[in-house]
Formats: sequence, structure tokens, C-alpha cells
Amino acid sequence: MKKQLTIAITGLNNTDNPGPGIPVIRSLREAKGFDLRIIGLAYENLEPGIYMEDMVDKTYQIPYPSGGADVLLERIQYITDKEHIDVLIPNFDAELYTFMKAEKRLLEMGIHTFLPTIEQFEERHKAVLPKYGEKYGINVPKSTNLTSVSDIRKLKKEYEFPVLVKGKFYDAHIAYNDEQVTSYFNKISAKWGLPIIIQEFIKGTEVNVVALGDGEGNTIGAVGMRKQFITDKGKAWGGITIKDDKMMDITYKLIEQTKWRGGMELEMIRTNDGKYYMIEINPRIPAWVYLAVGAGQNIPEALLRLAMGEKVAPMTSYTLGTMFVRYSFDMIGDISQFEKLSMTGELENIHKKTKQ
Repeated sequence: MKKQLTIAITGLNNTDNPGPGIPVIRSLREAKGFDLRIIGLAYENLEPGIYMEDMVDKTYQIPYPSGGADVLLERIQYITDKEHIDVLIPNFDAELYTFMKAEKRLLEMGIHTFLPTIEQFEERHKAVLPKYGEKYGINVPKSTNLTSVSDIRKLKKEYEFPVLVKGKFYDAHIAYNDEQVTSYFNKISAKWGLPIIIQEFIKGTEVNVVALGDGEGNTIGAVGMRKQFITDKGKAWGGITIKDDKMMDITYKLIEQTKWRGGMELEMIRTNDGKYYMIEINPRIPAWVYLAVGAGQNIPEALLRLAMGEKVAPMTSYTLGTMFVRYSFDMIGDISQFEKLSMTGELENIHKKTKQ
């Protein structure tokens, strides 16, 4: 008999800068032994995942964490009073801190999570990544935190162009001169705040790993990927699983050292002389996670089982040469769906119910 669970998931913005929500849901729909009711948690009423009738059973609009933790958690309490949420899987960096800090409060509501600790989350921030590299013996590009436009003119003394200009949560752009740095500084800081991180540009091949740690130093799953096609936002629009023993050794060692708990994405640059530089550590499952499922490791399913307190055996292999290519798809809906979500903050997937 299949185990019935209600799972709440954020990150439904499946656009050219996709959130991980829909790939996570797609992965969970393929999990064995479960009968899942999927509750979408949306910040905006035009997030495409809301209207994907085969993905989300019901959507609730929630307030941004920036509006205050209490307001967000009151909304979560309202939703779980109606839906009896078993597991919450947040998928945005900017919301993780609130949910990590509220782990005990969520558990009191009956909601399980499987997230990094506050310490794990804080020490891998882009703004302090060089210290992280020193602590764990990982090569990290040189970086500087900017808090003012006036600091930009000092960069020429420390860096050669091009450089990477990054936001503390999202966004990364290559800048070839001071003017471009200034433009990106203003653009990113207006959206994500300060500091803005200037990172040394390392030439080489970008390789990524999606991984899952059990919180005790064990790697439950890890799949390596090379981007085949990258959008102007720096997002992978196509990728392929690869064999890279050194990259995987770095991943396993890091999870063992940090006792990482939850999903993560490691972004690295492999130089022509065989060195590896960690350019970013994302503390959650990435949007390309379904590639891992296609290659034989259902990492979201394993995370769900860990959240429910199950023991999960490590997945130690995956199929090399598995490829993904994203595509755009026009969904047809009705204005009444948009209106209902806008007015009530809730939307049941009536199309799916009608089919059944």
C-alpha cells in the first residue's frame, strides 16, 4: 500500500531563470511507494508551476520572507490547518534562513524539513567563500565585497578584467571594465541588496554537482554535470552527466567535513591544468536536478525519505552521458484561475480533478 503524504514546495517560477520547484515535483511524482498530494507555495500569481495541472494539486500564495518571519509562518499555519502538510521543501536561497530558523516551530505544526543548519548555511555564503576554502582545503577564486560604488575604482589595483559581479543570493555577470561593474552593481544591489561580490574570473570549464548529505557526513547521492548550453542569465539550458573522479572526491570530502544536511549544488571551474576552483555553493537542490533522476539517482525522493526520518542507502553510481535540454511550452488557462488566486490566495487544480 502506498504511503500518503502531503508535500509543500516553493520555487514554481519555471521560466528562463527557473526555480527548482517543478523539477523537484517531477522527481517526486516518480518516487516509488508514495501517493503524494503536492501543494505549491507561490510568491507571485504568474509563476508557471501554479498552472501545471499534472504537477501541482493546489496552490497557495505566500508572503515574501522579507515581510517578516511571523507573517510567513502564520500563512504556513493556515495552509497546514487545511492541508495537513507532512513535508516542506523550500527551494530558494533567500527563503531558507527563515525556514531553517523556524524548524522547531514547523515541526510543532507537524511539518518536517531536511535543511542545512544555520552555521552550514552562513559559512558558505559567497561573501565569505575564500574563508570557507581555507577552512576546508578547497581552491576558491579571490573575491572582494563591495558596499559602495566608490569602491569600484580600487579594483584595478587588485584584479585584471574581466571579473565576475555577483549578488549575495542570485545573479552573476561578467564585467570587462569599470563601467560594466558599476552598471551591474546598481542593478544587482537594487534587487538583492548589499554586499556585491567581485570575484576573480577563472578560465576553464564549468562543472557542477547536485548532492545530498544526511547530516552525519555521508553522501546519499551525487551526480556531476557539464553545462552544454548556457542562457544569458548563466543558467544551464542543456547539460550532460560526466565522469570526473576528482570533482566527486571534492564533493564527498566536503560533505564529510561539514556534515552537510540536505540538498546542495557545487559550482566549480576545472582549469586546463587540472585544478578545481569552487565558485559557488548553493544550499539547496538546483533546477537541473531532474537530470540526476534521469541518470538513476532520485535525489528529491531521498530527501523526502530523510525528512520523514527514514534511513536511506547511499546511491553510488549514475549513468554517464545522460543529457537534458530545456524547452519553452505555452500553457493555456483561463483568466478565472488567475482571478481566483489573486482574490483568495488559493487555487485548486480543477482540470486535474475533472479528468479523474
